[in-house]
Amino acid sequence: MANITAAMVKELREMTGVGMMECKKALVEAEGDMDAAVDVLRKAGLAAAAKKAGRATNEGTVMVKVNEDATVGAMLELNCETDFVGTNEVFLGYASKFAQAVLENDPADVDALKACTVDGETVEAILLDAIHKLGENMQIARFVRVTAEDGAIASYIHMGGKIGILVKFALADKAVAASDEFVAMSKDVAMQIAAMNPVSVSRDDVPEDIKAHEMEIYKAQAAESGKPENIQEKIATGRMEKFYKENCLLEEDFVKDGDITVGKYVEAAAKNLGTEITVVSFERFALGEAN
Repeated sequence: MANITAAMVKELREMTGVGMMECKKALVEAEGDMDAAVDVLRKAGLAAAAKKAGRATNEGTVMVKVNEDATVGAMLELNCETDFVGTNEVFLGYASKFAQAVLENDPADVDALKACTVDGETVEAILLDAIHKLGENMQIARFVRVTAEDGAIASYIHMGGKIGILVKFALADKAVAASDEFVAMSKDVAMQIAAMNPVSVSRDDVPEDIKAHEMEIYKAQAAESGKPENIQEKIATGRMEKFYKENCLLEEDFVKDGDITVGKYVEAAAKNLGTEITVVSFERFALGEAN
């Protein structure tokens, strides 16, 4: 039997909002597996989906860079030991250099990035210099580079580097990428992603394993009702529809105007600009979630 500590119970309670005793029972049933314990609580109808990002404890920053014509974007997470260093301007300067190196070089992985040069020095050498200068261990946790040859990249940084967003748009008329209306709309979409943390752009993009997992939860919840199987199926299907509305970007209520969805907001901007605008994909980094 796994050793269930008070800290584990507290963590599960903070993730789910469920009482301490139920959290402890769920952890015992799940043999200490935090994600499995969340599922135990959800199947019992005691908790909604829990956000794993709340468990992250790493410090550092998320940095984004976009080229001048907004066709290439890069995002990088640089970790350190303390928040004091993570908000230091010198530290942020290093993160900016590393993100720029991703933008300009398109490295395949972290090792390839470390071999890239910035101002005549390798990223690896600059990173070592940063560790010595600031007196803390640091690591490049991850990065991503996105291109939009037939569109534009929008970016957004939330909470001073705690969350970073890159959004890829396809445009029938690339000239609108420089317009004030498109820039404002694209930033709003990026802010929506930062605030609501959607799973995908549309329901068609939701990974099959996530769909299957959610449906399993909803069927288990429906079975608890004791209603006939055909009613249970309708209940599960209805909850799956709710999942799509709350987790698929284009179906979410727009945070700035709850009377419309994000999809309708983008459609309205496209109509005003006289061109077709498609949200292709997005990348969202929350500090520490990769570790």
